Amino acid sequence: LRMGFRDEAAGYFHKAVKLNPDFADAKENFYRVANWLVERWHFIMLNDAKRNLTYLKAIENAVSSGCTSVLDIGTGTGILSMFAKKAGASCVYACELSKTMYELARDVVAANNMEREIKLLHLKSLDIEIPKHIPERVSLVVTETVDAGLFGEGIVESLIHAWEHLLLQPKPKNQDISAGDYGRVIPASATIFGMAVECKEIRRHHRVGMQEVAGVCLSEAVQFFSPTYAFAGSEETVEPYTTEKLSRIPGGYIPLTEPCQVMTVDFNDLQELKSLATRKPWKLSLPVTQGGMLDAIVVWFVLQLDDEHALSTSPSEETCWEQAVYPVQGLLDYSVKTGDTVMMEVCCQDCYLKIQKISSLTSECGMDFSDRDNMLSLGNEAELCNALAGLQTTSKQDGSSQVCVLESTEIALLNDVPYHECFKAAMSKVLLSLNPSKDLHSMDVDGHGSGINFQENQNKSSLDVAPDPLYILDVSEGFSILPIIAGKLGPVKAYSSVEKEQHQAALNIISEANHFPRETLEFWLSHLEEESVVLQRPKSDKLWSIIILDVIETSGLIQQEVMEKAAISRCLLHSGGKIFPQYVLVYGMLVESESLLLESAVQGTEPTLGFNIAPFINQFKVPVRVYLDLSTLPCVPLSKPAELLRLDLMNPLLNSPSREVKVNICKSGRVTAIPFWYHIHLDEDHSLNTSDESSHWKQAAVVLDEPIPVQAGDELVLDVQHHKSNISITVKR
Repeated sequence: LRMGFRDEAAGYFHKAVKLNPDFADAKENFYRVANWLVERWHFIMLNDAKRNLTYLKAIENAVSSGCTSVLDIGTGTGILSMFAKKAGASCVYACELSKTMYELARDVVAANNMEREIKLLHLKSLDIEIPKHIPERVSLVVTETVDAGLFGEGIVESLIHAWEHLLLQPKPKNQDISAGDYGRVIPASATIFGMAVECKEIRRHHRVGMQEVAGVCLSEAVQFFSPTYAFAGSEETVEPYTTEKLSRIPGGYIPLTEPCQVMTVDFNDLQELKSLATRKPWKLSLPVTQGGMLDAIVVWFVLQLDDEHALSTSPSEETCWEQAVYPVQGLLDYSVKTGDTVMMEVCCQDCYLKIQKISSLTSECGMDFSDRDNMLSLGNEAELCNALAGLQTTSKQDGSSQVCVLESTEIALLNDVPYHECFKAAMSKVLLSLNPSKDLHSMDVDGHGSGINFQENQNKSSLDVAPDPLYILDVSEGFSILPIIAGKLGPVKAYSSVEKEQHQAALNIISEANHFPRETLEFWLSHLEEESVVLQRPKSDKLWSIIILDVIETSGLIQQEVMEKAAISRCLLHSGGKIFPQYVLVYGMLVESESLLLESAVQGTEPTLGFNIAPFINQFKVPVRVYLDLSTLPCVPLSKPAELLRLDLMNPLLNSPSREVKVNICKSGRVTAIPFWYHIHLDEDHSLNTSDESSHWKQAAVVLDEPIPVQAGDELVLDVQHHKSNISITVKR
């Protein structure tokens, strides 16, 4: 797994679970990688009967009009191939690159008695050769190798190859002849739409929204961007968008413009497909119809399967699809008002739809964008200068500043004010108890305090005997400013465990901007001889005052090996030292949620139109759904929240591997899932709730194998087991 062979690793974990279903370690490992192996959208799409039926009808139309030989590119479970066979196609071929999905499709096709009629190829479509793999060119290619941004799964590249090597010639336009002698593709075409939106949730994951966090000034010399912005100048191919189900985004969104057509593509036109990659970027302007903050351009599409059948991924449709989100970054001012114009540049590059150079143009500029040739119709030089002055481009980025690219979860963490305030208060309390001298008070976090700032304090204490610094180690994952917050609390040596050079450079600039000496902040990994042994003494004769551990992943699961790390950490603390957090309480509640069922397992044969797929793909269902937003999850709570488990990092004797929890039912219904979250107690007075609105953490839920009908007033007993970092919650009957 460490070497990146996810498909193979997960295959072995799956075998281990099959051989010994009670082997807890194998189960946990399998659950963690099953999400990569069979992506969760397979379940959602197979449960979408409307989508399945639309594809079936389009395939039936094509076959009945004479397309009798079919190639299914990226077959997944084999459903489209089986549709083609059911529609009466004489020859059906299907290719699938993922070994896991290929083997799954083989089982599915056999279970539906079509193994003789459908030839499955464990190949990329680009590697299919005639007559080596298929005897001759086919008359129909069916595919659904599209992602939320339409082109991200390589549909353009694979269709160019198919038209050149695997498909019969396309039917000449405007000629009424039998389809059988010609080639065609389902989907036939697509239209991409976009609109500008205000959305707080997207904003807090892609833009750092404050100048100061818990008394630490975030220097203007550092500019934070999320990876979607970084692609603009970099060589490596990074997905230029993220995806969101906008109908379920916490806090909702506000459209700032009308939806506008971005582009169309005809999958039955080889020349058009080939020209996409070489087409020069074109400009698009959207008039602002509602004032607000310009946070993102959101994109969706309508997939025209044939003349009669279409599927839409629009946020206003009831759809299994997410939308592509292009966060706006690097502007000086994000506010727009009615009458302004949002400008952007669109191109298709590296198999992706890219929307870049997003900016806003104020209505005062008096510029006319009605010109269809994307040319600015400007009268004279003065008008041009005036217009350029009003153009909000990415001018914020100048050469002098350090660019720091953070994952969107790291940006959300930096924006999480209660998190940093809570750590500041808890660290301050520990440092004060260990070093009750006046020094600590005078060095108030904001530099106001008793009026003595850091520099004066340093000078003063160097005249006396400088106090021995207290050692603080932050081993939380990713980019963390906690060591700098600690550095402002008194004479400490704070060790950060960030690895990336860019992140270290940013932390150094921030610590300089907060006027404290270079030696206050050190990078722990550069002190280690063996990186695998992160937890060790700061020096042979010293121990730590505070060790900060990462206990909860942003996904909503407990970090792996956290209890083992806590055990080592306890041996490295000096008297009065603390591990943060000191303990964690797990909370959960019983809910009825249809959408969690649909996202976790295929519900029988009905959604798959009678085909037997569920038992095979459901082998890969995972009992725990991660990255949930509990605030917008469509569900009905059937109980109040209950404390399920306590994990104590400072006092292991208080931990028990299992406990029974009685939960009272307050509303009748069917229990389908148990969402859970955490109260992270840094100490008795300071705690964080991972389900709070400002929290950078997401939540998780255990999805039951079988829904349990309950009546108000019932009592259910939950059996909560804790093994290493895995929590299992089952309902005792």
